[in-house]
Amino acid sequence: MKNVLIFIFGLVVFSCGAQDKSIQKAIEDGTFESMEEPTNPKETEFYNPVPPTVNPVGQNGVPSDAIVLFDGSSLSAWERVKDKAPATWKLNTEEKSMTVNRGGEKINATIQTKKKFGSVQLHLEWKSPKLNLKRKGQQRGNSGVFLQGRYEVQVLDNNDNDTYVNGQVGSIYKQSVPLAKASVPTGEWNSYDIIYHAPEFDGNKKVKSGTITVLHNGVLVQDHHIIKGTTAYIGWPKNNPHGKGPIKLQDHGDAVGYRNIWVRELD
Repeated sequence: MKNVLIFIFGLVVFSCGAQDKSIQKAIEDGTFESMEEPTNPKETEFYNPVPPTVNPVGQNGVPSDAIVLFDGSSLSAWERVKDKAPATWKLNTEEKSMTVNRGGEKINATIQTKKKFGSVQLHLEWKSPKLNLKRKGQQRGNSGVFLQGRYEVQVLDNNDNDTYVNGQVGSIYKQSVPLAKASVPTGEWNSYDIIYHAPEFDGNKKVKSGTITVLHNGVLVQDHHIIKGTTAYIGWPKNNPHGKGPIKLQDHGDAVGYRNIWVRELD
């Protein structure tokens, strides 16, 4: 009799577990409306999967699971885009920053990470050079942050300096006007926190668009923008298939500074 009771109890537990998973899947997939509504609160309580624990300041103020791309000590994670030579940007170990610099050469000094990424959470801080009233529009404090080397979040000094709004600070370049301009005074440090989900391709066909969310100094300026394609200066956005790519920081001829760059991989 005892064995029979144990067997029945096991069947009940198994049945409840299966039911829980069914309800959990229905809620996660959004297909629950076709199911009978639960009457017990425990039926909609899930205990798996258990999220990993992340210490938000576990690496000298950086999340414990983040990849530190620049902490002010070295440019070793970066290379020049043109020829993959060592980055020539000026390193300031006291300020823990790097500044766009061509190292005496005429070659464009845009840099990119040696490591390639897909979907990410990216944090970085940047500042425009000292105010020069002779430089206006796109010529003042211009740089950019490129996800997978091709989708640009614009960096620009727009303080008392108007330009086309889909090319101003916080824009997805030539695609999406920012919801607000949240810049600090020229020469002070700005922050970008970017959530990027990469597009998906099946062969030569894009089957899912990428998205970008941007907080500029803690202010939401891009809200899950659906990327139309590459952020070209001239022409339409392009959707050529691609895999993971580098994070790129642009040399546009201005001495823009960067510091405290880290990334969490989301795929």
